[in-house]
Amino acid sequence: MIYKIYPAILFLFLSFATDSKNNAVSTNVAAKSIAKVEKSTVDAKIENIYNTLNTNNFVLPELRTFSEALKGFYLLKEKGAIQKDILTLIDFSLSSNLKRLWVIDLTSNTILFQSLVAHGRNTGEEFASAFSNINSSFKSSLGFYATGEIYQGKHGASLRLDGLERGINDKARERGVVMHGADYVSESFIRAHKRLGRSQGCPAVPVELTDDIIQAIKGKSCLYIYHPSRSFPMEQLIS
Repeated sequence: MIYKIYPAILFLFLSFATDSKNNAVSTNVAAKSIAKVEKSTVDAKIENIYNTLNTNNFVLPELRTFSEALKGFYLLKEKGAIQKDILTLIDFSLSSNLKRLWVIDLTSNTILFQSLVAHGRNTGEEFASAFSNINSSFKSSLGFYATGEIYQGKHGASLRLDGLERGINDKARERGVVMHGADYVSESFIRAHKRLGRSQGCPAVPVELTDDIIQAIKGKSCLYIYHPSRSFPMEQLIS
């Protein structure tokens, strides 16, 4: 990816390395310099996108989580694993009593939705802390997903998800991990129980927002579930 984005910078560094007396050392220096330029430039571009988001009066996600999600989005888009310029970010470092799901249109740089979202019943109480890729674990799975098709299930309109990380969430479809609406994802449930309700591992959303959200993100868009227990997992993305 670096060779496509920064051809002029690459040429300058490699020219410098060729003219040097010690090609081995200079090439190494050039590679490190390119990496530094690439990282700082990409981070600056992501921060610019973040700072210019049209929030629609919603609260912004944390820059760190947005940055991880956006880097993964670009990688998956390049691989062809996703097609739409829609990014759904779920931040499971936050209390389930907070609106920790964002749907972002990257074409217009606009936050379309911010919503409550449930985690699995065995993932934690108010806070998510334990995750699994195992069937019947009733735990959430972290990482990057491609959204699939809508179907009518026991919760009404639901959206299938395909996990894109080996050993982390690639069993999502066979586990029946989908996005659906649920009555227990509501402010009234929080008031009654001091925390949001929990699912069997699905990222369940409020009933009144279900149709609008799944219509917006269906059909090969990117969904990223973040938790600080994992670093950015680029090497585990399924090619």
